[in-house]
Amino acid sequence: MKQIASILFLVFVINACDDGNLTVDAIDFTEVAALKCSEKDVIYKVKDNEMLFIEIPAATFTNEETLEGAPIAVDLSSTVKVTYRKYNGTVSASNICPTVPDAIPSLTEEWKATSGTILITSSAIKSVNSSTGITQITGYKYYIVFEDIVFLKSDGSSQTYGGTTFVFGNYMKNVSPLAFGFDEEVNKSTCDNRIFNFNGSESLILDVDNFTTLFENATTTTPRIALLSATNKLTYKLFSSTINNAYFCASTLPATPTLTQEWNAINGIADVSGIIEVTTTFIVGSGYQHTIHLKKVTMKRGNSDFYLGDDYLYGSFVTN
Repeated sequence: MKQIASILFLVFVINACDDGNLTVDAIDFTEVAALKCSEKDVIYKVKDNEMLFIEIPAATFTNEETLEGAPIAVDLSSTVKVTYRKYNGTVSASNICPTVPDAIPSLTEEWKATSGTILITSSAIKSVNSSTGITQITGYKYYIVFEDIVFLKSDGSSQTYGGTTFVFGNYMKNVSPLAFGFDEEVNKSTCDNRIFNFNGSESLILDVDNFTTLFENATTTTPRIALLSATNKLTYKLFSSTINNAYFCASTLPATPTLTQEWNAINGIADVSGIIEVTTTFIVGSGYQHTIHLKKVTMKRGNSDFYLGDDYLYGSFVTN
């Protein structure tokens, strides 16, 4: 009788484990880092003899942060695929990334997702200069979740994760931080009242509303103050090659170099942030030197931003 009871219990457990719902125990890569193949657009995770990977265009992972509660949503299709594989031995990138993957170990099980949505939440990875407070974006973190995903198993049955989400995990992508290699000498535009600081393909442009007031030819005892705004604009532009004053003063903007990035300063708040501070001194034989400091300025592009620090020296220029 005990033997019969044991057999019935075993049958019940087996049936309970094959109820068509994908469980964390069945596929669990939560502790595994996600990596990207350099040769093709595949994001993958490997653990011992298992592999979980996404075939997805690299352009999906934009250098932009997503708003809270508004992830990037990509439906599975002929060009966006999710696959789970199991092998008869330990696997590595050599079993997924090369054009012709390694034949050993051998594939023993493969599940292909037939429907579902990939949700991607993006956030910037930043480094902070401890002495200046300046932040730089060094990469982006993409939190990837599968929603309502259905796998077709090797035996022809379906493994469903409907009504809930299946966490793939974080994929990290490095980006080159903006060089910001500007020196302390700036130049007044030859065609208008803009102030430029150039460094190769970089430009940092200050365009103020009342130039003659802010840069008056008179020695200051206290700095002149203005706030960044719609009329007092600070813009960072990165181009495909070297940039100079002639580009900005051309009646029609040249076709080259091309603009690759543009960041704009957030409007200032009196005594709090986004402050332009100008100090003027007289230099015998040269003229009046105007030195510009930018206080507590944040630069923004789309949903991403970085901080110029509490006191950023924009630079100096001389007027007669």
